[in-house]
Amino acid sequence: MKPVIAGVADTAVGRLEGVSCMALHAQAAAAALADAKLRPSDVDGVLCAYSLAEPHLMLSSVFNEYFGIAPSYSAAVQAGGATACALVMQAAALVRAGICRNVLAVCADNRLSGMGRGGAVAALAEVGHPQFERPYGMSIPAAYALVARRCLHERGVAEDVFAEQLAAIAVTQRGHARRHPNAQARDPLSMEQALSARMIADPLRLFDCCLVSDGGAAIVVSAADTADRADRAVSILGHGQMNTHEHVFAMPSLTDFGCRQSAAQAFAMAGLGPSDIDVAEIYDSFTITLLAELESIGFFPKGEAGPAILDGALELDGILPCNTHGGLLSYAHSGAAGGMFHIVEAVRQLRGEADLRQVAGAETAFVHGDGGILSAHCSLILGRA
Repeated sequence: MKPVIAGVADTAVGRLEGVSCMALHAQAAAAALADAKLRPSDVDGVLCAYSLAEPHLMLSSVFNEYFGIAPSYSAAVQAGGATACALVMQAAALVRAGICRNVLAVCADNRLSGMGRGGAVAALAEVGHPQFERPYGMSIPAAYALVARRCLHERGVAEDVFAEQLAAIAVTQRGHARRHPNAQARDPLSMEQALSARMIADPLRLFDCCLVSDGGAAIVVSAADTADRADRAVSILGHGQMNTHEHVFAMPSLTDFGCRQSAAQAFAMAGLGPSDIDVAEIYDSFTITLLAELESIGFFPKGEAGPAILDGALELDGILPCNTHGGLLSYAHSGAAGGMFHIVEAVRQLRGEADLRQVAGAETAFVHGDGGILSAHCSLILGRA
């Protein structure tokens, strides 16, 4: 059976006091099912991610209990920021195999109100290797700063020029977020502000780092013949996955990542190439994440993404409109739901429902998520059904 994305939804984002992790799951799930014109009883498969604020060994079962459903298939998946894309890939496989007809994939967390910024950063630092990294103070920002330093070295550009390239990413995505009424960060951001912000982990400054948020998002992957409105269904044209390492000390490269292989798989399956993509939603935990992945995936040659971004390549009318909702840098980042926000935005772009941030004539979308320190990668190519 052909799988399509039949419904999408996301919750409010930011600091959501008094709203639990499970409540966010339920809000997102109910809205996605309504968008797909389905009832909870129509769901025969559920895929959940994970939560830092309310962890559980069987989060998918906890959600089913909370939401009042008993699907025939249920599982929780943990792949860091790649989780949301991996859920779509798995949901498509379940539908294609005839195991399920309507799979609900849902991600949510209340990291900001439930843990605070410091608590979330401290919890994420625990993913470092217990022998070779954590004892020496490894943090997530420090690990990505290491990637940034290596990229700067290999490019051979002046440090101030490289800083401008990173700042341009933050400024561009803030501009996109300002067009989204629900974005967490909607204040204007200038290049001067981005370049003079306090240092977090040299060379990464405040606006080079993603937000910490509460929020959730969900999608429904259905067999095409059950989609209520075929004109709103979005096809899953291709997908791919790659995991090259887990810990920083084992990274095979600090400038070339598994997104190269996962994207190649997705493009081959879809029968498309980077030049065929109308809009991209690519994981942006830090500005350097997006800069490096744009080149590894193949959208720009090595060393050319930065100058292109300064020239407006990622704007709505640029050669590759990217992270049109504002991304993790300016829309929101609530764990695995951060990656799901990218998928929701891609679907809305393809449906023509993105309002002021709509990319004219968008027919194909590339979505990518990565987890860990550029460790786990999953790529999706979506298209109008």
